[in-house]
Amino acid sequence: MDGQLKKYTIGALVSNKSGVLTRITGLFARRGYSIESVSACSTEDPELARMTIVLVGDEYMLYQMIRQMDKLEDVKKIGCANELDCVYRELLLAKVSAAGDARSQIALVNEVYKAKVVDLSIDTMILELTGDPEKLDAYLKVIEPFGILEMQRTGVTVLARGKHTLKDRDCYGDHIN
Repeated sequence: MDGQLKKYTIGALVSNKSGVLTRITGLFARRGYSIESVSACSTEDPELARMTIVLVGDEYMLYQMIRQMDKLEDVKKIGCANELDCVYRELLLAKVSAAGDARSQIALVNEVYKAKVVDLSIDTMILELTGDPEKLDAYLKVIEPFGILEMQRTGVTVLARGKHTLKDRDCYGDHIN
């Protein structure tokens, strides 16, 4: 254990039923571990849901949480995503002040980042951007001077590249970085 805090992305296939998300996030809360983001959705199999949790911690915390989650009856498969072998995406909606000249400046920024304007009023714009979390962070820094009135991020979603799937995994340790 090196004690260095990092972001780890945990993927899990869980039973698609009420209360599972609460039980899993409760494991983190009871230990005082910080969840940076969590996303959950149904999958191609109606019996399963997929959860993606970004944990901020050290390797000890990561291994402990994976082991604790793996003990839950509703957790069917679990693993830690490897940045090099996975595609990470997140959605951002940001409402910014956009009166006068700011609109054309924001339009230029949107061109570079491939962001979309999804709503426009007299003095605001709602902008949409999808990409890896680092791209969204960079975009937010650039539009911050315009005045971010409010924003919402979905949390990270992740899939392994190639033909490998979380369902195929024999154990949770084979892709832990």
